Amino acid sequence: MATIRKRGNSFQIRVSCGYDAKGNHIEQAMTWKPEPNMTEKQIEKELTRQTVLFEEKCMQGHQTAPVKFQDYAEEWFKLHAELKLKTRTIESYHWLKRRVYAGIGHIRMDRITPRQIQKFIKDMTKAGRVDNKSGNKGKLSAKTIKLHVSFISTVFDHALKMQIVQSNPCKSVTLPKIIQKEKEIYTVEETKRLIDLLLKESPEHMDFALFFILAIFTGFRRGELLGLEWSDFDFEYKTVSVRRTSNVTPGKGTYTDTPKTKTSNRTLKLPDGVIENLLNYRRHQNIEKMKIGSKWTETDRLFTQWDGKPMHPNSPHKYFQRFCERTGMRFVSIHNWRHLNASVMIANGVDVKTVQTCLGHSSANTTLQIYCHAFQTAQARAMEVVSDVFPI
Repeated sequence: MATIRKRGNSFQIRVSCGYDAKGNHIEQAMTWKPEPNMTEKQIEKELTRQTVLFEEKCMQGHQTAPVKFQDYAEEWFKLHAELKLKTRTIESYHWLKRRVYAGIGHIRMDRITPRQIQKFIKDMTKAGRVDNKSGNKGKLSAKTIKLHVSFISTVFDHALKMQIVQSNPCKSVTLPKIIQKEKEIYTVEETKRLIDLLLKESPEHMDFALFFILAIFTGFRRGELLGLEWSDFDFEYKTVSVRRTSNVTPGKGTYTDTPKTKTSNRTLKLPDGVIENLLNYRRHQNIEKMKIGSKWTETDRLFTQWDGKPMHPNSPHKYFQRFCERTGMRFVSIHNWRHLNASVMIANGVDVKTVQTCLGHSSANTTLQIYCHAFQTAQARAMEVVSDVFPI
């Protein structure tokens, strides 16, 4: 939008031309002087015309910046991502950028089209990846491809906001279909046996046993469980609140962060049996503190290393692998324990809004998308109840 100032017998027209790659505001100015014999009405009309012409000229020259995608993305990391996004998100974007830069990093932002993004997607469907565990090569999954395009789209959304580009080419592409696989979870019988085995663990494994018992009864994420402190529990009202997470990244190591979303801050009621085990564990932890003495670092965390410092986020996974080998239990990924918790609630008639609140999802739609099959099964059972009441 232009601003006009009268200066003596002339007018200064100043126009905003957007922002450069570093986010700096760009302005252009010109001076227009009317002819001596022009009337006020003629001056007003011509001034408006001159302003429109100058705006068009500026926008044509500056609305799109001659900056390559890689250069703009690196500026975006410094000026926006590092200030606004969570550490794990930033590190995942740094991992994704390698393939993105190789594909489109050399192209100017204003020249990247939906067709080029679509070609990049097609190239990724043929690209290989190496499995970190087995070393075997395989194709990129549809989910991984979507993550790459999401990173590109995020950068373009920012460029659009900064008036560097006129549109986001990612909005017009077609992504490969993600096939949702049924989550592998424990059956009710397996879960009962698992709880029984965990409660029989030796005192040296009491922390891990309690970690997994809380996972079953709360459905908390791994980071939320590891971030729990004793101050998060109200033993009078038998509740626990999520207020932080404990995560790990290669660049930062173990660190404390805020919960994933605003709705992840939540409070749940705990069964009497879980409260009793919590109190037993706190007594055990206090004894360990006394044994270690000055070497103990006070963090108020439930789950710690031997010296009181926060437990490494990978430790529960390693423990559970050994636990399954010792006991013969089927191994199920820790994250899938959230699905176990949700499935039990849904199967017993808990409504979607309550399930969403308990799991800390940002919206009920997220819960419905993830647990669509479980809700459909629960609805089918509800219809069976009606037919049992009114047999035909």
